[in-house]
Amino acid sequence: VLDNKAGLFQRVRYEETEMEIEDEVDILMSSDIMAAQMSTKSITFTRAQSGWIFREDRKEMVGPFNSDFYIINGMLLESRKRREHLSEEDLQKNKAIMESLTKGNTQGLDANGEQPMRRNSLTPPPESHVSWLDYICAPAGDHPTLGRELVHKETSKAFKATVAMSPDFPLSVDMLLNVLEVITPFKHFNKLREFVQMKLPPGFPVKIDIPILPTVTAKITFQEFAFRNDIKPELFEIPAHYIEDPTRFPDL
Repeated sequence: VLDNKAGLFQRVRYEETEMEIEDEVDILMSSDIMAAQMSTKSITFTRAQSGWIFREDRKEMVGPFNSDFYIINGMLLESRKRREHLSEEDLQKNKAIMESLTKGNTQGLDANGEQPMRRNSLTPPPESHVSWLDYICAPAGDHPTLGRELVHKETSKAFKATVAMSPDFPLSVDMLLNVLEVITPFKHFNKLREFVQMKLPPGFPVKIDIPILPTVTAKITFQEFAFRNDIKPELFEIPAHYIEDPTRFPDL
């Protein structure tokens, strides 16, 4: 990764250091165990409207591309959380962080360069007196607890997003899916392809707005794209006068 202003470069590391692993363990031990999935069964697209008196279908330029705007209805995020491993201090801290994010305040979320406090191992759960016979004879779905008492919560949240589809974009959705299928294959890829072919409006999604929190919106925009076969090899070489700095980008 190059820093062209400072004339520095850093090589990407593929192995995590021991400190990075400890940081990840600390985060996992102080956060909810969460599994989330987006339900696409009820998703529908309707044309977005513009104007106060004379309403018409919303059309705008996204970069150099003419785009038709659609409202995505029925996006449902289903999440399941477990938190029996969290202390009262963890719960209060996580709640304060979420309240800060909801208000759009990200100050105070960083460690300010301080050395993080390492967490101790979790205390073992109380000893269980459940016998093997009691466990295997329990009704289906109602097995006795062997470890900590489960503290879990299931929630679902509906989102109303906006997408801009452009027929002028040089890349098609099918071409993008073919590339993704090769480089990042995953279990439910066929469902993604079926959803795109059956429900997605015509064109390429050049802009997507998804409100996550009352004051936080995720935006994805494609400003420019071009197929090129005349890229010079020199663009992929590190200039001779650049100096390697292994700590230039700490997050790599």
